[in-house]
Amino acid sequence: MSKTASMVMKIIGASLALAAVVCLLIGGWHDLATGLCGMKKRMGARSEYDDYEDEELYN
Repeated sequence: MSKTASMVMKIIGASLALAAVVCLLIGGWHDLATGLCGMKKRMGARSEYDDYEDEELYN
């Protein structure tokens, strides 16, 4: 096989591998997001809305 054809095949193979990784990330996005939220809760992270006094907003 010529050098050009070999290089083209390597580029196509790398592109397909990258596309597979992207598809796996998109397919498992919900699981990844759920896992990250669980880690935040375990570490004691607060919500960005915890600083508001809801009772004072409605008085």
